[in-house]
This record gives sequence, C-alpha cells and structure tokens, in this order.
Amino acid sequence: MTAFGRYAIYYTAPPGPLAQFGADWLGWDLRAGREVAHPQLCDLPSDQIAALTETPRRYGFHATLKPPFRLAPGSDQAALLADLAAHCRGLSPVTLAGGLQLATLDGFLALIPAQPSEALQSLAAGLVRDLDHHRAPLTEAEIARRRPERLTDAQRARLLQWGYPWVIEGFRFHMTLTGRLPQAETRALHAILQPQLAPILPDPMVLDAVSLCGEDDRGRFHEIERIAF
Repeated sequence: MTAFGRYAIYYTAPPGPLAQFGADWLGWDLRAGREVAHPQLCDLPSDQIAALTETPRRYGFHATLKPPFRLAPGSDQAALLADLAAHCRGLSPVTLAGGLQLATLDGFLALIPAQPSEALQSLAAGLVRDLDHHRAPLTEAEIARRRPERLTDAQRARLLQWGYPWVIEGFRFHMTLTGRLPQAETRALHAILQPQLAPILPDPMVLDAVSLCGEDDRGRFHEIERIAF
C-alpha cells in the first residue's frame, strides 16, 4: 500500500468525457496517477495551457469535500478508508438540478453548481465532521500559512476547529480549472472553454460517489479509491 503525506476526500467525475477533459486540460490524471498531454484548443498553445493550469494541476480535476490533511497519530490509510466506506453506506446520491456551469470564482475559472443545494452542503459538512478524528491538528506553521489575520472571525474559528477556513458554512463546491487570472484573461478563456464544456456537462448532475485521494512526495494527488453510495 502506497503511503501518502496528506489525504483528502474529493468528488471526482466518473470515467467519461468530463473526467477526460479535466485530466487533459490540467495535464494530470489523478485516477491513473500520470501526466497527460494538454488538448489543442483554438489558438492556445500547450505551454500557455500549462501556465494557466499550473496551480490546480497538482490536485487533479476534482471538487474538495474534506480538504487535505495529515493523518492523526494512531490513524492510517486503511483505517481512514474503512471509516469513509462506512460513512458512505449511510449516504444517498445528491442530484444537482441544472448541473454545473463555468464561472469565475475569486479570480479563477471553475465549474460550480448552477443552483444552490442544501443536500450538497450537508454531504460535505458530514464528511468534514465525521472523519475529523483522522486529521492531525494543524501546526503553528500550517496555521500561519493560512494568514489568519486576513480571515473573518468565523473563518478563523473553522480553521482552528476543522483545519480549513472554507468548510461547513464556508463551503463552496467547485472544480477548479485555472489559477488566478486577470479579469480580461478569464473572460477570454471563458469564451474558449464554454463551447468545449457545454456538451459534456450533465444536467441534472448526480453525485453518487466520493474519492479518497493521497498526495505523493512530488505534491501530486492520486485517487486511491472511489466509493459509491
């Protein structure tokens, strides 16, 4: 069994056109655990796509449900996977009416739900809470990297309690496609990506599985197991 430095619980698209597009666009297939060639899109050269996707590439095409964490003392990958599987047995699929849409989120392009979903918020919150005994507490250095002085009181409280500011009430489901870009660049890229994505975005979209993923010593994430519910 491969040991990883950190673990995370992601939503990953099932095998198919959307998952393939995401892997090709980012240049990293987290399911296969390998680099892949960027696609040929309009007049975008592959080196430009590589620059646009440098930040999200290491994580692969996903939506974070429980953010990356180190294992707590006494925990291990097998125990985490067993508890995740047990948790998933009590879950029901979440249907997103309207599916996903391409949008700008805090300066980067991402796929986000077309409509709010309380069921999706509840799914993510349950994973954060019920599996938190597997998460090692943050170190002082890890807390400092989050720049707590720039966070709201509620965000700082979530950082200290759950290891990340943007969980529970702060959670926003998103599948990241780029790093942060100037506004004009996001508009131009949106126009290029929208016609590529429109035919492969399911509507409605059904989330019926989550993935345990691990970070290797290069900082790249790999899908360990996708668990259906």
